[in-house]
Amino acid sequence: MENVTDQLIVEKTDGVGRIAFNNQDRRNALTFEMWQGLPVVLADFMDDPAVRVIVVSGHGGQAFSAGADISQFEKQRSTEDAVAVFNEAVAIASDALANAAKPTIAKIEGFCIGGGLGVATCCDLRIANREARFAVPAAKLGLGYRADGLKRLVDIVGPTMAKEIFFTARQFDATEAAAMGLVNRVLSNDELDPYVDDYAARIAGNAPMTIFAAKTVIHELVKPESEQDMALCDKVVDDCFASDDYQEGRKAFMEKRKPQFKGQ
Repeated sequence: MENVTDQLIVEKTDGVGRIAFNNQDRRNALTFEMWQGLPVVLADFMDDPAVRVIVVSGHGGQAFSAGADISQFEKQRSTEDAVAVFNEAVAIASDALANAAKPTIAKIEGFCIGGGLGVATCCDLRIANREARFAVPAAKLGLGYRADGLKRLVDIVGPTMAKEIFFTARQFDATEAAAMGLVNRVLSNDELDPYVDDYAARIAGNAPMTIFAAKTVIHELVKPESEQDMALCDKVVDDCFASDDYQEGRKAFMEKRKPQFKGQ
């Protein structure tokens, strides 16, 4: 895969695909180039069987992302057509991340604001340092939010906390974020990298089809009952039991060794 933009640092090592936002002068604010590049990188990760888990972060350690890059607004969002193009890029990138077939982890350091928080809510897990700060300042800017973006937040923290986040537009610290269920873990700076690396390695070493089945079923269960595809849920579970990995898992357990899963 060619480098789609120098504002996304992309790596693939030991079963882990990594994407780091790189716009440090603006606290990793999200640019049009980032939104365009993100689905390209994710498509490459989806097509690579060696990639088992994806970690999304902000480069430099000071911010995950402080939201949209306001410096681009005059050029990228100055006309109705330009706004439509920009919003489409955001929607495509967000949907690609939210619907990624492989598990995703947001490693959050420092500011995670607006669109940055939107990206984090598209991930399956969110692990933050104690300096992390979260906010959606839309009410200070007069912005409206897409229903699907709001739904992701509501699914994570519930409607009452989602209202508080939007109504107040204030920053929440990592302790508050953990209390509302917005993040899975809060760690010190020294603990964050090794913890996320360990989690990613654990996930990468587990059976990919089992993880895909769990992700698929959970995705269906949070839908209204009338929209749930239970046949799909049954299929992905049946696929696990029919897989070589299931045979390998049972054999490894009996032999008291680590299983070598191949995702098939």
